[in-house]
Amino acid sequence: MMEEAIATYREEAGELLAELETSLLDLEETPDDNDLINRVFRAMHTIKGSGAMFGFDEIATFTHEVETVFDMVRNGKMSVTKRLLDLTLKSRDHISYLLGCQIGEDVDRTDGDEIIAGLHQLIPKLEMPHKMSNEVPAIHLPEVSEEELANESTWRIRFRPATNLLMCGTNPLSLINELRDLGTAHVVAQFDEIPPLDRLVGENCYIYWDIILTTTRGEDAIKDVFIFVEDDCDIKIDLIDKSGLIDREEGYKKLGDILVERGDLSPVEMQKVLMLQKRFGELLVEQGIVSPEKVQSALVEQQHVKSVRKERAEAPPQEAAASIRVPAERLDQLINLVGEMVTVQAHLSQVSMAGGDATFIAISEEVERLTNELRDTALNIRMLPIGSTFSKFKRLVRDLSSELGKEIEMETFGAETELDKTVIEKLNDPLVHIIRNSIDHGIEMPDVRKAAGKPAHGTVYLGAEHSGDSVLVTIRDDGAGLDRDRIRAKAIERGLISATVDVPDKEIYAQIFAPGFSTAEKITSVSGRGVGMDVVKRGIDGLRGSIGVDSVRGSGTTITLKIPLTLAIIDSLLVKIGKDHFVLPLASVEECVELTSEDIKNSHGRNLANVRGAIIPYIPLRQHFEITDNRPEIEQIVIADIHGSKVGFVVDHVVGEHQTVIKSLGKMYRDVKGVSGATILGDGTVALILDMGVLLQAVEKLEHSVA
Repeated sequence: MMEEAIATYREEAGELLAELETSLLDLEETPDDNDLINRVFRAMHTIKGSGAMFGFDEIATFTHEVETVFDMVRNGKMSVTKRLLDLTLKSRDHISYLLGCQIGEDVDRTDGDEIIAGLHQLIPKLEMPHKMSNEVPAIHLPEVSEEELANESTWRIRFRPATNLLMCGTNPLSLINELRDLGTAHVVAQFDEIPPLDRLVGENCYIYWDIILTTTRGEDAIKDVFIFVEDDCDIKIDLIDKSGLIDREEGYKKLGDILVERGDLSPVEMQKVLMLQKRFGELLVEQGIVSPEKVQSALVEQQHVKSVRKERAEAPPQEAAASIRVPAERLDQLINLVGEMVTVQAHLSQVSMAGGDATFIAISEEVERLTNELRDTALNIRMLPIGSTFSKFKRLVRDLSSELGKEIEMETFGAETELDKTVIEKLNDPLVHIIRNSIDHGIEMPDVRKAAGKPAHGTVYLGAEHSGDSVLVTIRDDGAGLDRDRIRAKAIERGLISATVDVPDKEIYAQIFAPGFSTAEKITSVSGRGVGMDVVKRGIDGLRGSIGVDSVRGSGTTITLKIPLTLAIIDSLLVKIGKDHFVLPLASVEECVELTSEDIKNSHGRNLANVRGAIIPYIPLRQHFEITDNRPEIEQIVIADIHGSKVGFVVDHVVGEHQTVIKSLGKMYRDVKGVSGATILGDGTVALILDMGVLLQAVEKLEHSVA
């Protein structure tokens, strides 16, 4: 159980660190944004408190120092500066390092000590306590001012832990001690829910607490204490007194009113006891209506509030969480099962149509409808906003531009565009290489930009938008653009293109993705080795995507990635050549036309077809795959849009649209060109999924070598 709790903490802390980094980068743009400052503080506070609960003492100790500094920021005692943000971002990285260490493992504190020392230097008029030479000094908050004391408020908190809270590694007493640190507190434990000994489970928590707290920190500070357990516990926080509102005649509420307000006593029961004309608290206990502990708690509140009056503004209640955490492996298993169901449903439809039974066909159609809905729902569960990836690159741009002495900012759009989580994970590395290349090679130094009449700071634009069943990811910079002549010369030197052939710009720009290709004059720590863009090409090919490059010399470069929404199930076109079935991704297919023997004869040996006056090149797949069955008199050309160009693929028959569950090929067939996977048809046979872009490249390369 404890191991699961620790794994959950690591996962949630990782999410908090990602949120922390995003908040810090946003705070750099708007340093006076109090909401962002509070988000940073709350993230630090949660990481610290939860780390202490689960034994991550190094994280708790280190994060406490950073949290304390940001507490001073949100209280207006410090301002947000670039130096503070630099140190806090480094703190985020150090916490990430500590998170990856095992509990009890010796860790390298060098970076952490340097960060804390840097934070201490930023704090004005801070008296450092005496310390041993090998210790990092602790930060102490300044004393509360008279103005803050005048704004004290008093709260009633009922903290009822979940019964299994101890099993999750949480110590409720640690939370109560945190409340004590916020101000003056009285705590009363309630024991009335402890069961008889024969039903008592030693690992369960049956005690709950009433806390009366006077503090200047407000409701948010109280909620911060419970932020990690709020979903698992019953926590009620009520403002019970404000500064300056003392009723001189009545004083604070009477004992019965307090118990009724808490829900421990009904108004009817109160009136019944009052009729007895005895001391109210004693009568309640005598009658067995309320336990002695609850009476004591109400008396403590009464006395506490009589001595302290305070003020605060009501904060809106937090909405309950509307999501649950599910391991990624379970989602993957769900998708696999849905894929198998799609295959079985296809078989069922085939059998029902062959049998001709109307009832059977109706049942089959209903199963098909439900299967399609289940498929769409399951795929949507794995869809995540691509903005979760975009936010990582702001830090990359910030750090690299600083390292290279450039002034670069990043602008994003379409962060809400959703993609399959597997696609997002695999998209990270290609985007890193493209952005690094834009920063190093694309955007010029500030003095060069000024001389060219540009702003000193450059901009990298990163965005996404839906396009059918694909997503277009655009990376654009306003830098120097690609040097066409230089790329062409380098490609000719390496034998990638012919010096005597007039190659279009699109093909020249595509050479930057060739393995080992680089026009950099020197190698830097960022780029220049000719491996980055090759990684991009292989990564996008692995996603069954495509890359487009457009550049204007002196104005910048735009790289567009076209990525499928999911890698699990796709809409496709099922075709047949001889006895074999093949699958073509439907997203790229535009239309199907006939190809007769007369058409082939009129083309005089060239693979060209006249489609409504437009000349379309085509690839005869029968010939490409060396299928020797007799060719039909009339074939079909499947016309597709490949990288902006129309290309035809000749097949014997077009069977129709098909829901394709993608199965990866084994190691023996991993390097087969033009085939991206396979699928199982309803009758149990296997159909290969064709990669039309790779097929086109293979044919073009063969034609160039023959020429």
